[in-house]
Amino acid sequence: MFKKFLTTNNDLSLLLLRLTLGVVILPHGLQKTIGLFGGYGFSGTYGFLTGQMGVPGALALLVILAESLGALGLITGFLTRLGALGVAANMIGAIAMVHWQNGFFMNWTGNQGGEGFEFHLLAIGIAVVLLIKGGGALSVDKMLTDK
Repeated sequence: MFKKFLTTNNDLSLLLLRLTLGVVILPHGLQKTIGLFGGYGFSGTYGFLTGQMGVPGALALLVILAESLGALGLITGFLTRLGALGVAANMIGAIAMVHWQNGFFMNWTGNQGGEGFEFHLLAIGIAVVLLIKGGGALSVDKMLTDK
């Protein structure tokens, strides 16, 4: 069963998709874990999610892990499907809890109350492909299942 979870092919397009998603999501994870790029670090993010947003503690931890360890997993191709699932779940949660009310479009002009959800839909689309097909070429998953 675990081997099936890791199984993928040598598709270069999957490599491109997982690297793109991982590289885009990792800075958000680094904001949440160690406070890089203007983030609040683990305790600040956890406190915000559990306090102001009302997210249960275990779920707040999963949000932080999905954007940090999940992104690293995508970049390396290790447990690609799990990382993609975490990112997709985070994006769905972000749309439902924050971005839906701001409409579809990003706030390019600064005229909206916040960011829309178009970015999140793109991330979900990429994550779904990786959930279905796996990590592709040059992934740890591929190396593990080829042995």
